Order: sequence, then structure tokens, then C-alpha cells
Amino acid sequence: MSAPNKSYDPVEVSALQPEELDRARDEALAAIASAADLDALKRARLAHAGDRSPLALANREIGALPPQARAEAGKRIGAARGAVGQALKARQAELEEERDQRVLVEEAVDVTLPWERGARGARHPLTTIRERMADVFVSMGFEVSEGPEVEAEWFNFDALNFKPDHPARTMQDTFFVGSEDTGLVLRTHTSPLQIRSLLTKPLPVYVVAPGRTYRTDELDATHSPVFHQLEGLVVDEGITMADLRGGIDAFVNGMFGEGLTTRMRPSYFPFTEPSAEVDMRCFVCRGASAEPGGEPCRTCSSEGWIELGGCGMVNPRVLVACGIDPDRYSGWAFGLGIDRTLMFRHGAEDMHDMMEGDVRFTLPFGMEI
Repeated sequence: MSAPNKSYDPVEVSALQPEELDRARDEALAAIASAADLDALKRARLAHAGDRSPLALANREIGALPPQARAEAGKRIGAARGAVGQALKARQAELEEERDQRVLVEEAVDVTLPWERGARGARHPLTTIRERMADVFVSMGFEVSEGPEVEAEWFNFDALNFKPDHPARTMQDTFFVGSEDTGLVLRTHTSPLQIRSLLTKPLPVYVVAPGRTYRTDELDATHSPVFHQLEGLVVDEGITMADLRGGIDAFVNGMFGEGLTTRMRPSYFPFTEPSAEVDMRCFVCRGASAEPGGEPCRTCSSEGWIELGGCGMVNPRVLVACGIDPDRYSGWAFGLGIDRTLMFRHGAEDMHDMMEGDVRFTLPFGMEI
């Protein structure tokens, strides 16, 4: 067994010399004191207190010293490393305090000022014009009727005098819920609400039925598979076509202003007899665009008239289907397109604008909430 090592080469352990330790400590303290922020302090810690720092490497050389010299060298290294550690801790606290004070100043929030708000939304113009159209009839004593959008074929077709072979009862025109054998469809018009009203309300009946409807149309500038209608129904004793004409004139004057005339053109609908298409004088040009030398009118395409919708006297077959005596009662019904009304009333040219939900389309109507 060899004797203890009592001699060593000073060159090999030069890092343990007091002057070298003092130099490494002073360099570390200077780097720590000059650290301007926490990132710079982190770099100083790695350089002067990390595993590869001069003081850490010197600590590893203690084993090369003879036993009688190790204690003194260990004390010197421990004191130097302790001084560096204390300096790091103190500087860390100082920089964190500076950071917190700076954040309080730079990110201060004045809670007394109005906070930033998101862009305000707007009611969709279809909703507003639907309510306005219904309000015109409510002011005349009508009642608003609502019902399901998924309807039985009997309400949507049979009770309204659609024959079994009518083309509207095929999947080319109607959305069936499941197969055609289910007997359930997405309502193709709001007329089923007329049947429901006649079956559930006591006579006389004065109702208006706005709502969403569905047909298998492709979405383009003027068509949509989902659109909106407003239908009206009157069933009472002694109702005539004159009452129908008067009701429509009252609606036109209430919706578009006084002084607009209407006209009726013969037409056909299974649930009315006789039936007619209703036109109104253009509320923009008042018919002047159709006169010789008149200025072109974009709203009515210079025709002087705008198509409103269909109407007619309630077919006696519809009254019978609802258990009403057609010899005692008569009535009239009409249907208007809400989407079309919005398009020609406000100059909307593309159905896509109504369906995409872009607030830039709804905000110009001025109906913010």
C-alpha cells in the first residue's frame, strides 16, 4: 500500500491558488452587479456559478491536493462560491423588484375609462321586415299564428287540395324527412298554418302566418332552398273578393306608403278559387318609368309594377277538409315572399347576402341591438 501523497505539482492545481480564486470571485461579482435584467443575470449565473464555471472547476481539483492542504483550499473555495451565491440572490431580488415596478407602470389599466367593446351586432333585416309586415295585419285585427316546420303531408298538401299526383309532392320539389313513405316533409309554404288555425280556433278566423319554408331550389342570386313567407287567412260569414282587395290595399299602404294602387291578374292555386296574382305600383317611380320618356327604374325594372304574391278566395274543398260549412262561411287567403319584399324594397340583389350572416350586410339597415 502506497504512502499518502505529501507533495503535488503547483501547476496542476493553479486554480486553487488564493489569487486565482479571488480573481474568479471578483469577475463573478462584477458580472452579477452589471446584469441589467433577469436574462443577463441568468447568463452570469451559468458563466460563474454553473457546472463549468471557474469556481466549480477549481472545486474539482481539491482531490489532487495532499490531505493537509485540502481543508484550507475547501474553505477558500466555499467562501468564494458563497459570496457569488449571495450576490446572485440579492441581484435576483433587485431585478425582480424592478421588473414588477416597471410592469405596474407600463401595463397600468385605468379602470375608470370605458373598456374596449367588440363590434355591435344587428338584427337581421329579414327578421325586422317580417315583424313589420305582420304588425301591419295585427293593426287590422289579425292574430299571428305559428307552427312546426316539419309537417305531415296532410297539412302541407292534402288539406290544401293538392292532388296525389301533383308535381309539388315529389322529391324534386319537396324535402321529405326520411323517405317519401314517412309522410313528413319540411313545409313548402306557411299555408299549413292556415289549416291548423281553422282546426284549432273558433270562427271567425283572422290570422297571419310568417315563417321559414323549404324547397329543393339551388342557392343562387334570386333563389334559396330556405326562404321566408307571410300568409294571411280570413274565414267569416259573407267574405268576398272585395274584402280581399281591401285587405291587400290596406297592407300595401301600411307597408309602402299611401297612394299606391294594386291590380290582380288571374292565376291558379289548388287552395284558392278564384285565384289571382297581385301587383302593386312601384313605390319608387310610382309607375312613371313605364311611361314614354320616363326615367329607368331599377326597383321595378321600368315596368311600373311590382309583383307581390298570390291570393284568392279559399277553395270550398279546404273548408270541408277542416270541417267548415262552405255554404255558410267563405274566406280569402294570400301569400307574400318576405325575402323578395326585402330585395326590391332595399335593393338587395343577391340572396347569398341574406344567408351568409355577414354583419356588414345587416349593419347598414340601421337596426342595431
